[in-house]
Amino acid sequence: MSIRKGKNYLYGIHVPDQKHYSMDKPIEKMPAPKKVYISLSQHIGAPAIPVVNVGDHVIKGQLIGEASGTISANVFSSVCGTVTAIEDIVNGLGQKFKYVIIENDFSDQEMFFDNMSDFSPSSLIERIRLAGIVGLGGAGFPTAVKLSPKTPIDTLIINGAECEPYLNCDYRLMIERTDDIYKGIKYTAMALNINKIIIGIEANKPQAIKCFERFSDLDVVVLKKQYPMGSEKHLIYCTTGRKVPIGKMPFDVGCCVQNIKTMIACFEAIEQNKPLTEIVMTVSGNGINDAKNLKIALGTPLTDIVEYCGGEKENTIKLVAGGPMMGKALISLNNYARKTDSGLLLLTDDETSARKPTNCINCAVCAKNCPMRLMPMYIESYALAGDFKSAEKYGAMNCIECGSCAYNCPAKRSLVQSISYAKAKIKEMKQNGR
Repeated sequence: MSIRKGKNYLYGIHVPDQKHYSMDKPIEKMPAPKKVYISLSQHIGAPAIPVVNVGDHVIKGQLIGEASGTISANVFSSVCGTVTAIEDIVNGLGQKFKYVIIENDFSDQEMFFDNMSDFSPSSLIERIRLAGIVGLGGAGFPTAVKLSPKTPIDTLIINGAECEPYLNCDYRLMIERTDDIYKGIKYTAMALNINKIIIGIEANKPQAIKCFERFSDLDVVVLKKQYPMGSEKHLIYCTTGRKVPIGKMPFDVGCCVQNIKTMIACFEAIEQNKPLTEIVMTVSGNGINDAKNLKIALGTPLTDIVEYCGGEKENTIKLVAGGPMMGKALISLNNYARKTDSGLLLLTDDETSARKPTNCINCAVCAKNCPMRLMPMYIESYALAGDFKSAEKYGAMNCIECGSCAYNCPAKRSLVQSISYAKAKIKEMKQNGR
């Protein structure tokens, strides 16, 4: 066992962490709802293909959506009951996805995989693929693909930073299920056939750091409280000193980064033979009556979650899926829990700004704060002008959409949204050969 301080990186910001709402709240298992709405697109890549029909009876852990291609993931029922519909729904983010809707009969039957007898890398990766596990930190990239890199990997890095304000689900798991996380880490290292394992935890989580001190084969790195410390490229630099070049990925510098919740899912799939049917998320903000850390069935309506947490306060003015920095504002609570959800925030007027943006004042605060050393003001300007080639020239595709630029912008410009729009248009142009 070794404990050391991580390296510091330039730029980034310091954000009030607002962890106090739920930091000391143990994870509660929320009862499954009367009806679940399970999306077939809970990951990066192609949607899963439904393998059930309306009227079918399914049980918890049964495959209902099969991965379609390499970059895709299986989807499983989170309850026992009857499939009442398979239809497209526009969710609270304004996105249209296909959902399998299941009416819960509360019989609590559960389906499991067979016990594993072969723990070779290929068998471990196959179990992780079968279980439908994806990056549960928010990215949603299929984990089995991430564990099959084309270049040699020598270091596994576990992301315990959880630098987003309000969120505490990873922190609670680190102190409540330390041993299960450790086993998931070891299985993941076996899948990669490596021995060097690092876990990076921000300094504001001393109890979590203490939990992992006892493991002699883990290198525990105490990270400076800085946003966005949880970004893969910054985490790699702060824990190993390696720099991921522009346009490259972690595996290009011999690293694989995994999330805490993903390690729990791997442990449950390999040792408990469970597919991914539940997630842990934080419900927080001054707009909720009782902030909680919850273990919930996939497909649970957000309205049920809010009700379970005592309901929302009258002065709630903003709903956010995820954290306040990288999360997405919701149009309404017409949304359903997905694999990649880490939080649901109900924010009041003293926690968010409804001020309309004004013209850029050319102060360059956004460039000063950008952890990727970009010039967000120029990228936004070109994006709004429709000059996406110039936006790309100024590094739009290297933006990690962390929100550091917008956070301190005195003009309250919607920088992240403009850059995200530019990225989408650049991808569209390349797909069309322009």
